[in-house]
Amino acid sequence: MLNAKIALKSHPEQKTIVPLSDTVAFGGREIVVIGGPCAVESLEQMERVASRLKPTPIQGLRGGVYKPRTSPYTFQGLGLEGLKILADIRRRYGMPVVTEVMSIEQIEAIAAHVDILQVGSRNMQNYDLLKALGQVNKPILLKRGLAATLEEFVYAAEYILSHGNPNVVLCERGIRSFDSYTRNVLDLGAVAALKQITHLPIIVDPSHAVGKRELVAPMAKAAIATGADGLIIECHPEPEKSVSDARQALSLEEMVDLTDSLEPIAAAVGRCFPKLELPAIALRSSL
Repeated sequence: MLNAKIALKSHPEQKTIVPLSDTVAFGGREIVVIGGPCAVESLEQMERVASRLKPTPIQGLRGGVYKPRTSPYTFQGLGLEGLKILADIRRRYGMPVVTEVMSIEQIEAIAAHVDILQVGSRNMQNYDLLKALGQVNKPILLKRGLAATLEEFVYAAEYILSHGNPNVVLCERGIRSFDSYTRNVLDLGAVAALKQITHLPIIVDPSHAVGKRELVAPMAKAAIATGADGLIIECHPEPEKSVSDARQALSLEEMVDLTDSLEPIAAAVGRCFPKLELPAIALRSSL
């Protein structure tokens, strides 16, 4: 039986709201959708992403700058240059950004440029990193490990919480199995179970779970129906040219269409997406 002292619910209705920005928060009635490429490749790339996603219900941007790749010979990210691109896009488009932190040494620089720090699946049980992130005054997006049990997942969150940071968002991103048709197996049962176990918000990453762009939309819909508080999805201006995870990335138009298709599902489970404010010129033309 779990004996985590902070992560577990003290009563069935307890829930934590984790702010992403002044206007965006995980765990409330509104579904939070974060979109963007697996890796930040250039300022021009991120300009195209932000300019297309900004006028939609998509509230945040993702983009990796330090990439934990399976092969040491593949693209490892732009590092500090990538952080500066994210910070520039964040400032000019007013969209909060998330990127992955891989080591304690990277925390200070990343925290200075982004709104939420992501712990990838390979680092879910990097306890020294989790302890250090417990002392950071920024939200943490904690992804489930490649083969982690729910107990191990909750205890990983407990490491961050117990070291002083109350703002942790859990992310189900698929676990390894004997099947190889999809990249991983998306465990939506874990979403429902974690909603009973912990008061922390939980979002879903269908991109890394299925690994094929044509499967992302149905699993995103299922995640919202299951009770997920949000989604983090990979999209790219030219998916086939992506330097990493090209097969699972949606085009920007596919990303927008998917978000639009989620609204009736969210409404059916008592959730919603943020209402878009029309520009003044659009309001005048509709009168």
